Amino acid sequence: MAGGPPVLLGLRDAAIAGPGPAGPLPAWATNKLGGTADWVPAVRAGPPRCARCGRALLLLVQVYCPLERGPAHRALHVFACAAPRCWGAARSWKVLRSQYSQVQDKQSRALSVTQKQESTFAAKDWCEDADDWGACDGAEAPACASLELLGLKEAVSSEVECASQLQQLHLSEPAHGPGAQQTPPAASEDMVMAMAASVPVFQPFYINVVDEEDYMGFLDMDHADKLLKEYQQRECLDLEQMMSESFAGADGNEKYEKSEVKNWDHTFHKFMKRISLCPEQILRYSWGGQPLFITCPPANLEQGIPACSACGSSRVFEFQLMPTLVSMLQSDSDLSVEFGTVIVYTCERSCWPTDHQTPLEEFIFVQEDPDQRLFK
Repeated sequence: MAGGPPVLLGLRDAAIAGPGPAGPLPAWATNKLGGTADWVPAVRAGPPRCARCGRALLLLVQVYCPLERGPAHRALHVFACAAPRCWGAARSWKVLRSQYSQVQDKQSRALSVTQKQESTFAAKDWCEDADDWGACDGAEAPACASLELLGLKEAVSSEVECASQLQQLHLSEPAHGPGAQQTPPAASEDMVMAMAASVPVFQPFYINVVDEEDYMGFLDMDHADKLLKEYQQRECLDLEQMMSESFAGADGNEKYEKSEVKNWDHTFHKFMKRISLCPEQILRYSWGGQPLFITCPPANLEQGIPACSACGSSRVFEFQLMPTLVSMLQSDSDLSVEFGTVIVYTCERSCWPTDHQTPLEEFIFVQEDPDQRLFK
């Protein structure tokens, strides 16, 4: 915690009524769970498909997360397949990143003002300087960040409009910023909307965000241990016994079994202890930080994270979805997606090819809930 990137927690907030979020900010600048993807301007895409069964993937979360000193609006969308047999398959998940230059945004706003000379309302830039996006004086990347609920405040003056931009997710940009951008021609809006309309969705809710640091003074070890025991009782399992059986080798190597059980139990207990600070969290965000694993990850996980397909740069941890989200995914079609935690890694440069019109795919690592992995 101390000295590392801040950890921000996403919490489910009010339901989104109507076709899209209400408020002064555009739909693509809203953090939400469920609904349909709102792509940034100049980027269009239909619902991605499951590489395992071919079904259309459902949107789980949309996260608006521009890098603090970056020249681009930036959003990430996580999709998953609702077919039970696909839940644990990496091919059945996708995380897509899209970006939109602030220069393009300013030009669009300026053009709008020019075309509406008679109007008394003048469009304003979101914030003219990068430091207006929530930078902390003297902070080293990516040490300063803030994230709050987007799209709920009303902009009644240019000052309020600029201040409302602090309702975004801001993280310091890595040493090498995103590439230059130009405005690409937009894809057919009708075609994209028609494709999206045919796909079932989870009920959309706003995501409100708090700083985990604010909860640190309330850590209760007894409560954390109680949560772990309640989990074991609720699932009717003895974690140590079942993990021992799960990891038992053909040669019955008892030392190996106990070592694996100990490592797994430590990882799971650490996970439960950490989330006990704020049990209702559905998302953890810490660009360049460390993920919180629910079970022991593969020893070669870091080596297995592929480089960015667009620029070849390494990927870094950005955020993860938490198991509490599972029970909050509601739909009229009895759809569901189950998981333990879903970890997202993105290009450390947040690159964006010139004239690019479709989202870039990033890397996603899925860990199943322990009882699903052991007893399905």
